[in-house]
Amino acid sequence: MGIGKLTKGELAKKVGVTRQTMNLIEAQKYNPTIKVCLLIASALNTSIEKLFWMEDDER
Repeated sequence: MGIGKLTKGELAKKVGVTRQTMNLIEAQKYNPTIKVCLLIASALNTSIEKLFWMEDDER
């Protein structure tokens, strides 16, 4: 783990979910609540728009 980097387990702990939940979110097999999305963005010091988006063909 490098400086400024979190493992999935560390990120999950900061967000208050399990590592398995983080894996499912990453695999697009689970749609997190807006609260979880905001917590992930906050933990990663980024915007929700940079983390979660829809492709044009998904709209």
